[in-house]
Amino acid sequence: MKKWKILNKKDMSPSKWFPIERHTVEMHDEKIVDDFYISPLGDGVMTLPFTKDNKIVLIKQYKHGFGEITYDLPAGFTQVGKSVEASALAELEEETGIIATSSDLFFLGKFCNVPAKLKHTTYSYLVRNVCFNGVQKLDDCEEILVETQEPQKVISMIKENIIMKSDVVATIMKAYLEFPELFI
Repeated sequence: MKKWKILNKKDMSPSKWFPIERHTVEMHDEKIVDDFYISPLGDGVMTLPFTKDNKIVLIKQYKHGFGEITYDLPAGFTQVGKSVEASALAELEEETGIIATSSDLFFLGKFCNVPAKLKHTTYSYLVRNVCFNGVQKLDDCEEILVETQEPQKVISMIKENIIMKSDVVATIMKAYLEFPELFI
């Protein structure tokens, strides 16, 4: 097994909000495919915040591509000129009003979503002992409700398909595996 070779790529993006590239690739068996489309969305960041009384901070917001209001974790794209960690902290503050520092972050892992068609990696972090010490700074197209839940309730919400975004589930379950004591 080997990686495909990109022979050509062309930007076909309909807007800056949804990048699309058309690739001509040579597959492992030397077959040429001249119309393989991907979306190079860019990398994202996500935090799993636990309050001082060990509740998980969740956000609720409408996701237009899915057409539903979903439970999520504070997340967004990496920001131009900022490191992955600084981007994670900025998104945490913007979406929840929680101000933390890089020393508060514990790297949980990186997750890929729809890797056949998206070039997008989510870098996830655990943040403990947070408090609501700032104000939300939402983008113009964001409406976010913030709530806290007991960790076992969050696990139940995953089991019941109430929480179903793949990178959110992956982040929570990775924390559950690495820090089971937080979910008692």
